Amino acid sequence: MGGFAVGESGFLLDGRPVRLLSGALHYFRVHEAQWGHRLAMLRAMGLNCVETYVPWNLHQPRPGAVRDVGAVGRFLDAVGAAGMWAIVRPGPYICAEWENGGLPAWLTGEPGTRARTRDERYLGHVRNWFRRLLPEIVPRQIDRGGPVVLVQVENEYGSYGSDTGYPAELAGLLRAEGVTVPLVTSDGPEDHMLTGGSLPGVPATVNFGSHAREAFAALRRHRPVGPLMCMEFWCGWFDHWGGEHTVRDPAGAAGALREILECGASVNLYMAHGGTSFGGWAGANRGGALHEGPLEPDVTSYDYDAPVDEYGRPTEKFRLFREVLSAYHPGPLPDLPPRPAVLGAPAEARLTGWAPLAGVLEALGGPETFAPVPPTFEELDVTRGFVRYTVDVPGPRQPYPLAVRGLRDLAVVYVDGERAGVLTEEEPVLQEPVAGPARVELWVESLGRVNYGPRLGEAKGVTGGVLHERQYLHGARARGLDLDAFVGGVAAVSFGVPPREGAPGLYRGWVTVRGAGDARLELPGGTRGFAWVNGFNLGRYWSAGPQRSLYVPGPVLREGVNEVWLLELDGGGPGPSAPRLLPV
Repeated sequence: MGGFAVGESGFLLDGRPVRLLSGALHYFRVHEAQWGHRLAMLRAMGLNCVETYVPWNLHQPRPGAVRDVGAVGRFLDAVGAAGMWAIVRPGPYICAEWENGGLPAWLTGEPGTRARTRDERYLGHVRNWFRRLLPEIVPRQIDRGGPVVLVQVENEYGSYGSDTGYPAELAGLLRAEGVTVPLVTSDGPEDHMLTGGSLPGVPATVNFGSHAREAFAALRRHRPVGPLMCMEFWCGWFDHWGGEHTVRDPAGAAGALREILECGASVNLYMAHGGTSFGGWAGANRGGALHEGPLEPDVTSYDYDAPVDEYGRPTEKFRLFREVLSAYHPGPLPDLPPRPAVLGAPAEARLTGWAPLAGVLEALGGPETFAPVPPTFEELDVTRGFVRYTVDVPGPRQPYPLAVRGLRDLAVVYVDGERAGVLTEEEPVLQEPVAGPARVELWVESLGRVNYGPRLGEAKGVTGGVLHERQYLHGARARGLDLDAFVGGVAAVSFGVPPREGAPGLYRGWVTVRGAGDARLELPGGTRGFAWVNGFNLGRYWSAGPQRSLYVPGPVLREGVNEVWLLELDGGGPGPSAPRLLPV
């Protein structure tokens, strides 16, 4: 039992000053069987605390349908068993480069509901969710013998809105549901962010990657007394599909960490270990200074150039951080834990079955709907996956440009059964005009919902309409397929022989493993889609790079025969062939 409190200049444990040396590790981005190893790595680096978000949409995919919220409690138990404290950031909005910033698509797509405001309909959903979630956190607070020392109110609200009454409502709800440890807020070290996101009586923390003294000076202008803490020390960064892999110089990052600690502050490394956005849960950003520009989808890897890499290995940044942190540790740092098992030898998969996308949609998709205008993903109850829209061009009529207004995010287009091109939000017009009569199919894919900025919660699919010349094509049939339908549903799909040339569809195959352990999956010939091993969704692959393979956690593999599924959504290239498992 212990009392954790806020003092005049720092945190107190049983009345004595204590500094939080924390690292972000998201339980939902690490296979549960590997939590213990990753926590031991953080301890060996010199950390005494772990921070995690909680993604609402992962645990409540449908209104009233909560799944495995117990994972939060199990993770906190693992943190306690590792001898560490915990900071929990339950949102309801989390950002985290996660689909929709953690908010369920059914909520942000609900007509009339205004997320991240005091809208009563929205707050009603939050209350119901917190009443399911907080029983996993409240009994594990430090004053009840658990590891939880801080709970954060919302997340960087000052970057989004100015109504401090909204986070105040959330703080009241957390207290009403039993949170007794100190609450905190976190925002950027700028006046408009701190005035928008901080609350009277609640310690404020700041997020930055460098210039600690300036950042803490900004915090002190708003909070003359209380703890100094960097809740997110950005020691790396994330990647976008089609962009460059981002790295941060280890020595520069270690110097920035040293400056934070020299200020007498607590710190949370974001990320200490990033992990992987399994299951197609990676989010997206909007480019431009106002976050209103082109969509920038996040890659599956959340390596983040963190000191512990995606595979759980120490990096040069780990070594330098360990040196810095050792000066603030009461004794010798723990040794590094043994590395988890690694795949014994490379193994090549054989793809023996294939089903066209139409067949997969027929077996696993939702009901087909007919509407005057194309319905959105949200209206079709699709979160991560794709929708087939079918519209007819009347005739006879001469060839005119065919375009899609409000396309989010990408459509492979077929005219009378022949592939006609790929459309995006930036390039929404087919290169070749279309004559009538014709049947047009648009296979539209979400590349990840925006997780930060004013476009948070925007709808997916065809959100405007399909135009032939300047005329709307009214009357659309639509049928969607959510990625969740694949687990337990693939048995309903009828497979034939894989085509000799590239084609979209679901490929099935087998790979024989000798020496199961951590591996990466390479997909030569694959253009864009999702991969599963033994029913575990590894996430999105895309030849656009910079990510070239998918991480396969060792616990997913088994000795002998393992099943592989590849959902290829483009089919414009040579097509998946001979996927390879390689040791990491």
